[in-house]
Order: sequence, then structure tokens, then C-alpha cells
Amino acid sequence: MTPADAAGDPPRRPFSVTHRSVLAIAVPMTLGYLSTPLLGVVDMAVIGRLGEAALLGGIALGGIIFDLVFTTFNFLRAGTTGLTAQAIGGQNDQEVKATLARALVIAAIGGLLVVLLQSPLLHAGQWFLGGSPDVQAVTTRYFDVRVLSAPFLLANYAILGWFIGLGRAGTGLLLQLFLNGLNIALSVWFVVGLGWSVEGVALATVLSEISTTLLGLALVLKSAGRRSWPALHVVFDKRLLMRMMALNRDIMIRSFALLYAYAFFMARSADQGDAVLAANAVLEKFILVSGYFLDGLATAAEQLAGRAVGARYRPAFDRTVKLTGVWSFAMAGLLSLIFLVFGSVMIEFMTTSPEVRSLGNTYLIWAVLAPLLGVLAFQMDGIYIGATWSGTMRNMMLLSLAIYVTAYYALFPVLGNHGLWLAISIFLSLRGLTLLAVCKRRADSTFS
Repeated sequence: MTPADAAGDPPRRPFSVTHRSVLAIAVPMTLGYLSTPLLGVVDMAVIGRLGEAALLGGIALGGIIFDLVFTTFNFLRAGTTGLTAQAIGGQNDQEVKATLARALVIAAIGGLLVVLLQSPLLHAGQWFLGGSPDVQAVTTRYFDVRVLSAPFLLANYAILGWFIGLGRAGTGLLLQLFLNGLNIALSVWFVVGLGWSVEGVALATVLSEISTTLLGLALVLKSAGRRSWPALHVVFDKRLLMRMMALNRDIMIRSFALLYAYAFFMARSADQGDAVLAANAVLEKFILVSGYFLDGLATAAEQLAGRAVGARYRPAFDRTVKLTGVWSFAMAGLLSLIFLVFGSVMIEFMTTSPEVRSLGNTYLIWAVLAPLLGVLAFQMDGIYIGATWSGTMRNMMLLSLAIYVTAYYALFPVLGNHGLWLAISIFLSLRGLTLLAVCKRRADSTFS
């Protein structure tokens, strides 16, 4: 049910979904998402120039801790996109603005909680990840500075999600490029130019997040106007606020389940020894790279599906499912072909160990198949987030995770590491197939 339903059965508002409208969102957002791993490479490179292994290890572990913490708040981007797109489809300008206001309130509260709880969060992360005393000391130095970015980082999640929900992917790209570009420039200046070590990298992130929040808010005011913002009682409407919280809760559970699935994969890889762990870690990067390309099309699915639900226009929804599926499978096929042709070269680039290279090539076929096996999951996630069918998405994720873990224990004793790869391949496939299986029924119910 959309917010407009409270006033009765709203009118249908037809609109067209074309290849151009899909790519107008997917291409800019793909470019924006691809700028994120570049930032990580630059941070490691500038710290690597200092010649101390503990510094590299410290910011690597610190980055993992922040990834774990902020996974909790991924819903601020995705949930805001879906709800905003529905309000756009329903031509409800007040709800468009109220959605952003609610998301910013949640971002402020969540960010302040992260800052207040920084000590137990840091200690829990260090206990879980380990590391030498020197590495943990560097992690503490990095964490104590970067944690100050939390409220602004979460606000940027909300603002990015809002602009994507509006269909303003170009603005989303601008914000991502500004954030990561400024972060890269400041990291190089602070570390190479001023010699500020890990504190320089962390401070670059803080200043970049603050600057991007200010830019984002300025763009929001330019886009939405300074006047006619909803009153507080509209922003804090109990029914709509609870709807956002339920959506956010389900997306959070889904995100943690996905995080656990990959953590389980790496843990079971580690059980097989350092060489297998290293080879699987190299091949897992192929899946990560695929995700950056497929996420752009998933974002297009979020906006267009959400808009169709808000407009109560089934033809646009069906067209969105079809076109985002066509482009997603085309992209996945291209990625699989690239991995098949250049996979061995990519493995050699990422490791110099003869044993790891040999093992990587032994299991390369699973990385080649991964984009095709997982593409439906990315697309369906986008459709479900846009339609705000978060409960079903959560349930199918948990079902797929349970089957994945069960499959591992059945297959590994027989097939070894191939069994582990087959198990996670089943997981990647099931996520998409289970969502596709109930998509039509959910659509029938939503548009009836």
C-alpha cells in the first residue's frame, strides 16, 4: 500500500519505461559506484608509500570495522529510494520531502549513536578481527578520527537515496564523484604532502563527508525549494514513520544475512589453509567487481519500480522488470566473457604466488559463472526495494542462506573447495529465483 492509499483508491498515473530511461539511471550510478573502490586503492597506495606494514594493516582493519558498522544503516540509501520513488509516482510532493526529512532524522540519531558508542564498537571490532598490537594501535588512531564522519556519512546515504528516488541519477553521480574525488585529493595532500599518516587518511574522509553533506543539502534546497516543506506532524506521522522503520528493519536483516554469507565463505576458505584462502579471496574480488556494475541497473530497477507502484500503473512495472532484466543479463554475460578471457591475467596481476595462481585458475570457472548466477538477485533486489516488498525480500534471503549453509555441509566432504564454490553458487542463484517466483503474485496484490 502506498501513502496515497490512505485517502482511498488513488488514480493511475501512466508513464513510459524505455531503454533510455533505464540507462539514464543505470549508467551514471554505475560510474558513481565504481569510484568507491578507486578511493580504497588510493588510500592504500598513499599509506603504502610510508613503508610500514602495520599502517597498511591498521587502516585495512579499521575500514572493515566501519564497513560492518555502516552495513546496519544501508537501508537509509535503499529505503529512501523506494519510498521517494513511490511518492513521485503518486505525485505527492509533500511526501517526497517528508521522506527525506524522516531519513535525515534517522541518519542524525544513528550517526550520533555511533560516535557515542565508538569505544565499545572499536573494541568489539578489534576482538573479532585480531591483528598484532602495532596494527591494533594504528586501527585505534584511524578509528578515533574517522568515527566523527558517522552522522554526515549517514546523511549522505539518505540524500543519495532521495535523488535516486527522484530519478536524478546525474545528481547522484555528481555527489559520488565529489565525495570520492575530494577524499582522494585530501588523502594525497594530507599524507604525502603534510606527512599526517593514518590520521590524514581518516581526516580526509571526515572532511569529504561533511563537504558532501553540505553540497547535497544545497542541491536539495535548489531542487525542492526552501518553502512548502511539510510540517513536523507530517514528518513524524506515526503510520508513515513506522512504515519506514519496518522497511529499514527488513533491509538491515537482509544486509546482515548477505554479509554473513560472504563471511561464512571466507571462514570456510580459511579452514582449508592459507593458499586456498588466498585463491578464494582473489576470485571473490571478481564477484565484488561484478556487483559494482550490476548495482547501477539494480538502482534503475528501484526507481522505476517504485515510481510504478506509486503511480499504480502495472504496465510500467512489468516493463521495468523486463527491461532491467534484459540489460542486467547482458551486462552479466559481458562480465562472464571478460572473466573467461582475461581471468588468468587478472589472477596473475593480483598475486605473485605460483601456488595461489595455480589454485586460482583451478577454481576460476566459478568466478566466470558468478555474474550469470547472481544477476537475477541484483535485479530482483532492486525491484523489491522499489516496491517496498521488504518482508518478502528478507524472507527469501534467509531461506537462501539456510539452503546455502546446508548445501556446504553436504557438498564439501565430497567435492572439497569445489563444493564450497558450488554451495555459494546455489546461494547466488536461489536469491534471485525465489524472488522471481513470487514477484508476479506480489505485483498482482499490489496493483489489484
